[in-house]
Amino acid sequence: MKRSLRIVLSLVSGILLSLAWLGFPGWILFVALLPLLFLDDFFVNEKENYRGVSFFGHALLAFFIWNLVTTWWIMHASPAGAATAIILNSFFMALIWWLGHTARRRFSKNLGYLALIVFYLSFEFLHYHWDIEWPWLTLGNGFANNVKMVQWYEYTGVFGGSLWVLTVNILIYKILKKLVKKESFRHFLIEWISLAFIMLLPLSLSFGMYFNYSEEKNPKEIVLVQPNVNPYSESYTVAAEKKKLQKFIGLARKEAGNNTDFIVGPETVFERYPEWEVSRIEYLQAYRELNNLIQGYPEAELMIGLSSSKIYGPGEKPSETARSMNGTSYDVYNSALFINRAGESQLYHKSILVSGVEKVPYMKYLGFLKNLIIDLGGTSGNLGRQDEPTNFIASDGTEIAPAICYESIFGEYMTEFVRNGAGFIFIITNDGWWKDTPGYRQHLSFARLRAIETRRSVARAANTGISAFINQRGDILRQTDWWEDAVIKGTLNANNRITFYTQQGDYLARIASFLSVLLLLWLLTEKLRGINPKTKAGK
Repeated sequence: MKRSLRIVLSLVSGILLSLAWLGFPGWILFVALLPLLFLDDFFVNEKENYRGVSFFGHALLAFFIWNLVTTWWIMHASPAGAATAIILNSFFMALIWWLGHTARRRFSKNLGYLALIVFYLSFEFLHYHWDIEWPWLTLGNGFANNVKMVQWYEYTGVFGGSLWVLTVNILIYKILKKLVKKESFRHFLIEWISLAFIMLLPLSLSFGMYFNYSEEKNPKEIVLVQPNVNPYSESYTVAAEKKKLQKFIGLARKEAGNNTDFIVGPETVFERYPEWEVSRIEYLQAYRELNNLIQGYPEAELMIGLSSSKIYGPGEKPSETARSMNGTSYDVYNSALFINRAGESQLYHKSILVSGVEKVPYMKYLGFLKNLIIDLGGTSGNLGRQDEPTNFIASDGTEIAPAICYESIFGEYMTEFVRNGAGFIFIITNDGWWKDTPGYRQHLSFARLRAIETRRSVARAANTGISAFINQRGDILRQTDWWEDAVIKGTLNANNRITFYTQQGDYLARIASFLSVLLLLWLLTEKLRGINPKTKAGK
């Protein structure tokens, strides 16, 4: 095979992988990996002439295209950060596929493909749990705008989708390969039956679940406020903060009424964190004005995002993220504030922070980099965090999961709120940093998957859009336009049912990780002993 053709195949795979994140149907993913699998097979068959690193280069090109086309918008916040994220993630993806390719060179064909699947699922799982988390391109996320296809995520989460994509691609490739060789139908009857089963069973199950799903009637009226403050030009003066407060209150009053249960504002509406020190929040004038807002409506309570801080007193041990000024240690948080009917406050501090913007990864070892962190204004720098998720509790006992921005793409993390009693998910975010790009649309679509996984209605308040109401099937009931002052009102149902995924979390990825360890140990052991496992397992 000519090198030019190999490069074209890499480019095609990268482009096809990108399409589901750009608004095209998710089913494209079922063929997106075929060119890469063809390259893998070529280098396996030609292993006497090519080293494994040859495949790595082609995989790197494919994944670089995927990462570049789908996440280039990070550059609006930081060109250096975008380059780092795109290059590193492409490298890690290619490394995992090279590892799977190495297993394919030594294991039997089916065992080699199993190794490829479990290695990649394990990598995706790692991307949710190490300190440079970036699970944006988890394969299962590619169905976020095709919720009728993946209602069964309430049993598997997005890793079920990743497993689906990988398995279907491999089966289609094996069938195509035998068709090209003009093998008789009986030689690949098993592949045809397997493909039909793996395609049709999830789809029929999903459509049945979608059209037969019925929400219990437990309605709450919610008002979402979208103040539309440009994060690149906003000011952080006292006057500017007061102006934002009055704008928020004015917009809320346009839709709030006697039946309103919750008024929700976006992430970091207020960013003068020294003023919002956690021990004296309820004494602030801005707090009193927010409380006065909800007191004008008999049922209303309020959730809003802000930057807060905590000052460590004498004898208190500062956290590793604490800052210091004039001998005083303090932490800065990206927080959600809840004010109940009695005027009492509850706070939640964002737990999953964005590497390079809100935290230095592996702070214990890389703390010297904290002065190089990307400055986006407002709540940036090395932030403090809350160790465990906690719900807001309304006056009537309704519990709310307060997800702040990036946290909403972490399915298993969101299940912790639900297991603790959350009947709703409220997402507050500020996607204005990414401007009018696919970034904010992708972020919105992922919220639909959280609704399916947990069967919780989602209210999403975004500073510049898109704010939306999402039901328990993942349907967007109503949404705002991008980059406009807006306020919308809707009714969502609370739910107390616990899904299988909520109970078990990312069990598929954990099983894959366990199998990965076994296969890696086997591969390493046999290599050290100089034995090719293919001679033992057979072709």
